Amino acid sequence: MHDIGASLSPIDGPLPRTEEVIAARVKALESILIEKGVITTDVIDRVADLYEKQVGPQIGAKIVARAWTEPDFKARLVANATDACREMGFGGMQGEDMTVVENTDEVHHVIVCTLCSCYPWPVLGLPPNWYKHPAYRSRVVREPRVVLREFGLEIPLSREIRVWDSSAELRYWVLPQRPEGTEGLSADELQALVTRDSMIGVGVPLSPDKATVGSTS
Repeated sequence: MHDIGASLSPIDGPLPRTEEVIAARVKALESILIEKGVITTDVIDRVADLYEKQVGPQIGAKIVARAWTEPDFKARLVANATDACREMGFGGMQGEDMTVVENTDEVHHVIVCTLCSCYPWPVLGLPPNWYKHPAYRSRVVREPRVVLREFGLEIPLSREIRVWDSSAELRYWVLPQRPEGTEGLSADELQALVTRDSMIGVGVPLSPDKATVGSTS
């Protein structure tokens, strides 16, 4: 889990538990539900397959890869993300109205939901735990450079940072910049560079030497 707890004031409260602790709790709960006959392993496998292969950040990554290689599609995506995503067969609940903001050399965009955890599920899947936590929701608005630095992302002072507040009516996500040295890569290879965090704005795409096909997280 990303450490966004540095310099938290008491009013922000503690961060959520680590991903390891959360995973252990989920496994224990899963075992209890199976033992009591509430769910079966087949149901769990089907749900896992749904979010791993049909719903999740790999869908957003596919859209980003197309935008990187097709200028006309990129223009449509930035102009009306909902229609452009629907053009590729993606959309629906939690994504009825989406807006894509494009990172450039001059501006870096970051997404948050200050009220709860509104998030474009059809293209990014389920929101990460840290996205829902009050520490992120409050601090990224007040001190975005500091929070991004805690995610390992250093934005130079010469580059503007814009924070976009998603809501139930309108959900934002980021079109990250295409990494240098990716000319000639296939659509699958480009898709593998796109991370979930880069589409929220707390990260950037992978460099070609660090990516493997299907590695979007």
